[in-house]
Formats: sequence, C-alpha cells, structure tokens
Amino acid sequence: MNLQKHQENELLYIGFNQDYGCFACGTDGGFRIYNCDPFKETFQRDFNKGGIGYVEMLFRCNILALVGGGRNPRYPPNKVMIWDDHQNRCIGELSFRSEVKAVKLRRDRVVVVLEHKIYVYNFADLKLVDHIETTSNPKGLCALCPYSSNTVLVCPGLQRGHVRVELYDMKKTTMISAHETSLSCFALNFDGTRLATASEKGTLIRIFDTATGDQLQELRRGADKAVIYSIAFNYNTQWLATSSDKGTIHVFKLNEKTSGGTKQIKHNNTNSSSSSNNNNSNNKSSSASASGSAAAASSSNKNDSDEKDGSSSAKSNPKSSFSFMSSVLPKYFSSEWSFAKFPVPESRTIVAFGAEKNSIIVVSAGGTFYKATFDPTKSGECIQKSFAKFVKGAADE
Repeated sequence: MNLQKHQENELLYIGFNQDYGCFACGTDGGFRIYNCDPFKETFQRDFNKGGIGYVEMLFRCNILALVGGGRNPRYPPNKVMIWDDHQNRCIGELSFRSEVKAVKLRRDRVVVVLEHKIYVYNFADLKLVDHIETTSNPKGLCALCPYSSNTVLVCPGLQRGHVRVELYDMKKTTMISAHETSLSCFALNFDGTRLATASEKGTLIRIFDTATGDQLQELRRGADKAVIYSIAFNYNTQWLATSSDKGTIHVFKLNEKTSGGTKQIKHNNTNSSSSSNNNNSNNKSSSASASGSAAAASSSNKNDSDEKDGSSSAKSNPKSSFSFMSSVLPKYFSSEWSFAKFPVPESRTIVAFGAEKNSIIVVSAGGTFYKATFDPTKSGECIQKSFAKFVKGAADE
C-alpha cells in the first residue's frame, strides 16, 4: 500500500511478501522487515539520505526491489533498484520515462508497473520478456502468481473495469469484464487459478477462473461505497479476506465451485522469524544473485492436510432473510455477506492470512499490527490474539 499521498508518520509503504510470512515497510530513511507470526522486527536498513517509497520482497531471501519515494527519495522514482542486502548494494537497475507505480517479483520474473504500461523482465539477466499496455493505472494494480508451477500475470485491460490475464505457460490471454466501473483492487490465489476483483464502488468482490474467465462467486462487502485496499486468499482457496476504508476486515467462505480444482500450497512460515538478509549467500554477480535468490524462494507443493482445517465443515456465508425470493427481488437480497468480521480503529489497512489456521494478519498505515482468529464452523466476530505498535506517530511522541 502506497502511503505517500496521505503520510501519517515515517511510513511511505507497507506490503506483505509473497507467502504472507512477513511484511516490508518503506520509510523516510530506509526500509524494515517484520515477521508476522510471531510478530517481530527482523531487519532494518537505514540510509543516510533518502526515502524508500516501494519495497518488494522475494519471499525471505536477500534480494529486494526498491523504488525511491517521499520528500527526499533515495533513488529516482522512475527507477527500480534491485538490492542485494548481503552485499549491501544495488546489483541491477531498470530505468523508465515515467514514475514507477509498483513492482512484483517471483523467482524468474521482475514486473514493473507504470501508469499506462507494464514491463516483464527475466530476473537472471533483466532482459525484457513482454510489455503490456493498460488503461490509466495510477494505483499500480498488478498481480503475479509467485510460484513456478504457473506463470500468471493479471493487470487492468484497455477498457474501464476490464482485467487482462496473461497465462504465459499456456500462451493464452483471457480478457474479463469484471465491473462496470474502474478497478480498485484485485488479487490472485496462490496457484494463479482464481482471481478476486473489486471496483471503485467497493461493495462487491467477484471471483473468476483465470483460465476461462468465468465468474465463480460474488461476495458483498456492504451496501455503502468503500475504498478496497487489499484482498487476500488463504493457502487452500477456502477463505478470502478484504480490507477497506470502513475500518472492518471481512472474511468470506469460498464455495466449492471456487475452491474446487485448485492446487494445495504448502505453508512454510509457522514460527519462522528469519529476516530477508540472512537466507542466501550466493551473490557473485547480478545474474548469480537473482538465481540464488530464486533458489531460496518457496515453491508450489500439494498439501492435503491443509484441507483438514475445518473449512469443509464451515457454514456458508450469511444471506438476506429474503434470499428465498431472489428471483423477484433485486440482486442485493441474494448476496453472500461476510462470514466473519474484525473491526479495527484504523481506516487504511492491508490484510493477509496468518500461519496459524483460521487466522488473519492486519497491518495499518498508522504503524499497528493485529492478529485475529475466526471460528470456521460459526460465523461472527474475529477474536483479537495479538497487537503491536511498530511505528510511533506524532501523538505517541
């Protein structure tokens, strides 16, 4: 989440890594890495001069992508710097004619998002692989499947409310008319087979099959307009969570049509607190560093035990008491509402699923961290398990 327009403290950016095991913060003077469960600051890099407006991790290895930001950027905002924290220096850079809006990494790709274009590079040698034109994309919306088993990239199309899905392994492009209004947020599940989207209205979340473009499920966050800040699938595509400017985290149960046919992704982050700078030592060159970091990244694995987390016995999402009259009443009355909710005092947050089963992690622009759990067999409120304040604001001084 880019925080530069409405900066509350030293934070310029917050974002989870590919498997939600940790999150990175860009600040006015550098960047920090935090482990999610248990919560812990694992690394801090301070620069003498300049802010970091975007930090993209590559799982937990020593390679990161940095973009300068803030009042005094460390690097030009039109450059992506590939940073090797073992060598404490940049090992590669990509320059553009306009400001970089976002960067996405996986073990073999670097994806750079500009307002009207997306560039895809090979990680090992930073050679251009593809470029895609999009409609105006000031938020830098883009999703990249992080696992090697499926090379999928999602970006806005050329028309308002449309998304473009690039299935590189299948050499196929899927165009989806997701919403009538402009896109606000979207996210892929872990194996790249499902896509969740939200528009600028922020009332509905729609889930699609990335290969066919078919809509599989429609979820209702609320009736009032809202700004959706983040959407996240859990590891076995049984649950979906979203955060918005309304200050409530919503957790939805996904139906069999949505969760069926997806691969089970193994979760390796329980009780792990390793930092981004201590997992890889093969850094002899830019190419070697990128390749070494790729080897340290997690891969897609089947994990049948994840299916036994209580999800199969969970009730479906609540519906209106008038849903039995859906054939004659407006669509609103047949909507699926959230299964569980977690209110937070902050309005600008990002959410992900935790290493513990049936848990969510929430990080706010105000520098606060929450962990909460929900009962997969009973809808209702989430229970807060932990809280931390990792950045002091003006009121805390």
